[in-house]
Amino acid sequence: MSEPRSPVSRLQQFLALESAGGIALGAAAVAALVFANSPVGTLYTRLLDIPLGVQIGSLLIKKPLLLWVNDGLMAIFFMLVGLEVKREICEGGLSDRAKATVPVVAAFGGMAVPALIYTGFNWGNGEALHGWAIPTATDIAFALGVLSLLGSRVPPSLRLFLLAVAIIDDLGAIVIIAIFYTSELSWIALSLAGLAAALLVCLNLVGVTHRAAYMLTGVFLWVCVLKSGIHATLAGVAVGVAVPLRTSRTVSPLLALEHDLHPWVAFGVLPAFAFANAGVRLIGITVADLLDPIELGIALGLFVGKPLGVAGAIWAAHRCGFVTLPEGAGWRQIYGLALLTGIGFTMSLFIGSLAFPGEGYELDIRIAVLAASLASALLGYLVLRTAAIAAQPKSTVTTS
Repeated sequence: MSEPRSPVSRLQQFLALESAGGIALGAAAVAALVFANSPVGTLYTRLLDIPLGVQIGSLLIKKPLLLWVNDGLMAIFFMLVGLEVKREICEGGLSDRAKATVPVVAAFGGMAVPALIYTGFNWGNGEALHGWAIPTATDIAFALGVLSLLGSRVPPSLRLFLLAVAIIDDLGAIVIIAIFYTSELSWIALSLAGLAAALLVCLNLVGVTHRAAYMLTGVFLWVCVLKSGIHATLAGVAVGVAVPLRTSRTVSPLLALEHDLHPWVAFGVLPAFAFANAGVRLIGITVADLLDPIELGIALGLFVGKPLGVAGAIWAAHRCGFVTLPEGAGWRQIYGLALLTGIGFTMSLFIGSLAFPGEGYELDIRIAVLAASLASALLGYLVLRTAAIAAQPKSTVTTS
C-alpha cells in the first residue's frame, strides 16, 4: 500500500470517505429504526443481547453483543481519532496557531453552551446531571455527509473548518470520558495498563515502525483498561497517538495506518455502532415522554446550544479582533455550519451509554439525540443551501 502523494490529496480522500461514511451511517440508523419498529422488533433486542465471551486461562471477558460493539469496535474508532488528532496537531490545520484559533474557539463554545443548557433543565436532579456531556459532541461523519450534499455550493474552507471543529470536539470528548466517566479503579489492572502505555512510548522512541508491535501492545492495553474501570475505548486513543508520524521511511506509519483504517471505520465500525444503538421503538411514546427534562436538555442542547455556542463564540472573538472568518464564508454560512455541529449522533449516544449505564434512560437518550440530530441536519442543510443561492451573482438582462 502506498501513501497518498500529498497533504491535499490525503485531505480530499479523508473528506470524501467521511462524507460517504456519513451516508452509510444514516442508512444504518434508518435500518435500525425500521427493524426495531417492525413486527420482528423483538429479534433486534435479542440480537444485541446475545452473550459473547473470550477466555484465556483464568481471564474471562464476557459481554452482550451490544457492549462488544460499544467497548470493542469503538476502540478502533477512537484509535483513528487518535491518529487524526496527532496528524492535525503535528502537520495539519491545528499545527498553525493562527489557523487553529477559530476552530478551537468555536469548539469550546460548542461544548460549553450545550452543557449549560442541559444542566439548567436538570438542575437539582443529581442522577440526571450525569448526562451533562451528552449534547456536547459532534458527529464528524454525519455532519460532513450532510455538507457533501451541497457540493460546490459550499466553499472548501467551510469543510476544513467543520472538520477541525469536529476533531477538537472529539478531543474534548476523550478528555471528558477520561475524567468524568471513570468507575471504581482496579489498581492492578491500571498498573498493567500503565506498563503497556509505557511500552507504546518506548516503541515510538526507538523508532519501531511495524504496526503489528503497536496493535499487539494495544490489545493488551485494551484488556487492562477494560478491567481497570477506565473506559476501554481510551486505549485506542493511546495506540493512535503512539504510532510514529515521521520516520526515515518513505511511507509514514501513521499516515499509512490512517489510510488503511479509515474505510473500515467509515463503512464498518460506525454503521455497526449506529445499527446497534439507534433502534428506538417508537410505539407507545407520548408527548409527555418528549418533555422529560433529560430529553429536553439533550435535544435543546444539541439543536439550540451547539449552534449558539459555535456561532456565538466566533462572533465574540471576531468582534474582539481575535479571529477572521474562513475564506469565502459569510455569517449565514457560519450559522448553517454551526447548525450541523448539532448532529451529535455517534458520540452523543456513546457518552449517553457511559452516563447512564443500565439505568433505564436508553430510550430517552436515543430519542432526544436522534430527533435533535435530524433537525440539526435538515435546518443546517436548508440554511447553507439558501446562503449559497443568495451568494450567487444576479444575472443582468439588457434591452435594446
